[in-house]
Amino acid sequence: MQIIKNIPIMGAAGLPVTVDIFYEEEAKVRPVVIYAHGFNGFKDWGNFDLVAKKFAEAGFVFIKFNFSHNGTTTEQPEEFADLDAFGKNNYTIQLADLKTIVDWIYNPANIYNSTLDVEQLYLIGHSMGGGIATIFASEDSRIKKLVTWAGISECKTPWGSWPPAKLKDWEAKGVQYYTNTRTNQQMPLYYQLYKNYQNNQQRLSLQNAIAKLTIPVLICHGSNDLSVPEECAYQLKEWQPLAELFIVESNHVFDRRHPWIMNYLPEAMEEVAVKTISFLQG
Repeated sequence: MQIIKNIPIMGAAGLPVTVDIFYEEEAKVRPVVIYAHGFNGFKDWGNFDLVAKKFAEAGFVFIKFNFSHNGTTTEQPEEFADLDAFGKNNYTIQLADLKTIVDWIYNPANIYNSTLDVEQLYLIGHSMGGGIATIFASEDSRIKKLVTWAGISECKTPWGSWPPAKLKDWEAKGVQYYTNTRTNQQMPLYYQLYKNYQNNQQRLSLQNAIAKLTIPVLICHGSNDLSVPEECAYQLKEWQPLAELFIVESNHVFDRRHPWIMNYLPEAMEEVAVKTISFLQG
C-alpha cells in the first residue's frame, strides 16, 4: 500500500492544508474518498490511518487532510501548535480549503493523477466537517456521493448553546476561550467566527444545502452522541428524505479516542466504516 503523509498544499490566507493519501500499489484508476475532520480535530485523530487503510484496501484512494486553520502545522500535524490560526478559523475558510483539495485532485499536474478517478469523487465529513461536506456537495457538482458521520445540523459550532450574556461578552472582548480537555490548552475563538456565520447565513444553512442535493447521501450517527445529539441526524433526514440513515450504539467519535494505540478499530467505528464502504461501492 502507498501511504504518503503530510503533503503541504497552499490553503486559505496563506496557510497550508496538510494532506495524506492512501491507495493500493497496483497501477489503476480508483474512486476517490475525501475525509473532512471536525471541530477541534485533525486528520490523524484517533489513529485515523486505520480507517484510511480500510478504505484503500476496499479499492478507494483515500485522502484526509488538516484544514488550514485547525491549529496544527505541517511540521506538527497532531498538535495544536498555532492557536492564533485556530482562533481565525471559520466555515467559509474551511469551504475554501475543501475546494483547494478538490481542485488539487482534478489538476492534471497532480503526480497521483494516474490513480484518481475524478468522475467518482466522494466526500465524508465528521461532525463540523459533516456540515462543511454537506454545503460543499450542494455547491460543487464534482462530488458524486456524500456521507456524514455524526454531522451537525446547523453551523453554530461551538457557540450554539451559549447564553446571550456570553455572546455579548464575546463581542465585547473579541475572543472567548474554551479548555481542550485532552491537552488542557486554552483554545481561542475570535468573534470573527460568529460574524462569518452572520454574514453567510443563507450559504451556511444546512437545511437548504442538504435539501438541494440530488446525489446519494448516507447519514451515520451514534445513538449516545452527547456532542451532536442523535436528533440532528433525524433532522438532516427530514430535510433530505432520500438520504439513507444509519444509527449505531456509540458516542460522537464511534468509540475511538486519542491517542488510539491499538491496531484495530472499535466495533462501532468498524460498523460505520463497513456501512460507508458498502454505500460508496453501491
